[in-house]
Amino acid sequence: MAVLSASVAALTLASAAFAASPATNGPDLTLTPAPAQATMGQGTFALTARTRIFVAKGDVEARVVAGQLSDMLLKARGLKPAVVEGAPPAGEAAIVLARGATSSDKAEAYALSVAPTGVTVTAAKRAGLFYGAVSVWQLAVQDAAKGPAQLPAVAIDDAPRFAWRGFMLDSARHFQSVDTIKAILDAMAAHKLNVLHWHLVDDQGWRLEIRKYPKLTSEGAWRVPAGAAGRDPKTGKPIRYQGFYTQDQVRDLVAYAAARGITIVPEIEMPGHALAPLVAYPQFGMTKTPPRESMGDWGVFPYLYKPSDETFGFLNDVLDEVMDLFPSPYIHVGGDEAVKDQWKASPEVQAQIQALGVKDEHGLQSWFIQRAEKHINARGRRMIGWDEILEGGLAPNATVMSWRGVEGAVAAASQGHDAVLAPDSTLYMDRRQSASADEPPGRIKIVSLKDVYDFDAAPAALTEAQRAHILGLQATAFTEHMRTDERLETMTFPRLIAVAENGWTPEARRDWKSFSDRLPAETARLDVLGVAHDTVPYEPQATLRPADGGRVSVALASGLGLGEIRYTLDGKAPTKASGLYETALAVAPGKTVRARTFLGDDALGRIRDYPVSLLAANTRNSHQLELCGDGINLSLEDDAPLNGPRAVFAVNLMNACWVWKGADLSSPLTLTARIGQVPFNFQIGADKAKIPLRAPATPEGELEVRIDGCGGQRIAAIPLGAAARGPGLATVAGVLPKQGGVHDLCLTFTARTVEPTLVLDQVTLTPTKTKT
Repeated sequence: MAVLSASVAALTLASAAFAASPATNGPDLTLTPAPAQATMGQGTFALTARTRIFVAKGDVEARVVAGQLSDMLLKARGLKPAVVEGAPPAGEAAIVLARGATSSDKAEAYALSVAPTGVTVTAAKRAGLFYGAVSVWQLAVQDAAKGPAQLPAVAIDDAPRFAWRGFMLDSARHFQSVDTIKAILDAMAAHKLNVLHWHLVDDQGWRLEIRKYPKLTSEGAWRVPAGAAGRDPKTGKPIRYQGFYTQDQVRDLVAYAAARGITIVPEIEMPGHALAPLVAYPQFGMTKTPPRESMGDWGVFPYLYKPSDETFGFLNDVLDEVMDLFPSPYIHVGGDEAVKDQWKASPEVQAQIQALGVKDEHGLQSWFIQRAEKHINARGRRMIGWDEILEGGLAPNATVMSWRGVEGAVAAASQGHDAVLAPDSTLYMDRRQSASADEPPGRIKIVSLKDVYDFDAAPAALTEAQRAHILGLQATAFTEHMRTDERLETMTFPRLIAVAENGWTPEARRDWKSFSDRLPAETARLDVLGVAHDTVPYEPQATLRPADGGRVSVALASGLGLGEIRYTLDGKAPTKASGLYETALAVAPGKTVRARTFLGDDALGRIRDYPVSLLAANTRNSHQLELCGDGINLSLEDDAPLNGPRAVFAVNLMNACWVWKGADLSSPLTLTARIGQVPFNFQIGADKAKIPLRAPATPEGELEVRIDGCGGQRIAAIPLGAAARGPGLATVAGVLPKQGGVHDLCLTFTARTVEPTLVLDQVTLTPTKTKT
């Protein structure tokens, strides 16, 4: 135990040396999540090609962690410290991983001392050693440079705020590669996240090999996408979208995650969200022929499992194979959005409700979930489900994952049950991160990085004793609109890093200014990890409008408003020394505004180029137009072309209507619209009948333009002709007659049906040329 003694002595000396310095996580300490306690010291530790990592003889766990740290440093900086058993020789500045007590008895707690004479990580458990090593790695990776690094001197005493710091990955709606999942696990581990909740089953696909029921994957793991994306443009034949994880792949991922301190919690949905398994095995459902064609839809489906002994025989078999694969103490059973219409319409089920003595269909769902829980508990596991499992009575030992706000967690904790916070209002990653049209498609609502960071994970409605039942929080990535792995990562990061700090760092130590100041270092780390991440909210976005004298007003702003914007007009790349943007620029057409955000001395995000023209100043894309009302508001990807980039439209599917605010109709204008069409593949039940339809006057319909409100005077109806037939984008144009003054324009389409739905991509208003 010579290493332990030496390391504890070094830590004691370092702490004494740092005692006079204030606690901070300032510019010299870019750790994220911010540690519970940190005291800056003097000088730096030089990490070089000669640096070695020492562990106690026979400490296998410490040796494994040391090897992980060495591998991480090799990937990040091209340095691979040798791992050595024993104590470092006198005078050698080395990294030491040691066993020892810390101020917290939590398994993930660690202490870290960095001084010019050496680095020591002390922890009682393997998890603490690993997180201490992660902090060393972060200190070494504050930029994307290779080679030696200088680690700032610091003494850290650290432990997590919450036990559950998670991320939910939906592989049912879209299937991700094993390599992508491993990259996400690496990024999670590098930020001290410890739970991957894996959503493996939904209406759109069954993604897990179950050997007793092979049709779950041979039939339930593929679908035909809706619209043009589901047909080969040359042959017209359907294209299958498919994928599942073999049991060997799952075992590999479970082990990969465990080595990084991450538990994978599997989710097998019941009694709803069950179309995919019922397509494979319809005998366990309420209809004889569940429609495979609906597997390409999004929304809330009516297909439920039959609450029968035969169904539970099937589900228990499935759960047994799941529990054999996943050693997680928790098994997630879903339980959300189970539309009860099929149970209500079934005389057999109604008789069962009477026989069981439950009140109604909600009571039957409670019985269903409690029966599943008994089987899970019999295997020594605990059940967790979405907050709908509260309806009709909560299962005795269940944990609640609260997604419809925090109320479910409050209700569960008030009843003495554990809960995890995952509210869709703030922690769902399918929301956009800024208003820019450059954001990936998703729900139109903006949930910014700051919104996620500011989330309150300690609801005021709970007493201190009840708060002890809040296990933690997680971000949730439902992937309907995340068609590619890169898009999944871009929608998830960097917001998942904000969740990590919310889950780890004590409330009193959390500070948005400090967190945002660390973003340049975080960007470098994500780049080193090879994980795509969204930089658009940092970047200058331009709004171009006509200005006096034939010039164009260019207003610049970023979604998060961080730092300062520097710009050039001479074609050169903006630097910290370039012009500071302070107010809207008046720019001559033909110039290009090049702009970039700087946070301190660091560039944040990409250089953005904005060519200036009067045409651009008179054009607005659908995201710059105002949507009519708050229905199903989406930033929705086109279904064509099959390969390559696709347009993304802002649309309210319940009322496809856009408003151009403040159009000057003092003289006639030519309106040019680029339009597309998207399949209406949304399961919304009876609400579909509420979508307004306007009768067309021509076979393909018209683009109608009204002034001063969507109930106002119609001033134009532009025939769509072939532009309405799709797929892909097409352009139509028409003249808006002089109206006098400034008016708001309401733009809608006529159509006999919502299938497909016509959408606007962009609109341009230009003066109409008159004949002389």
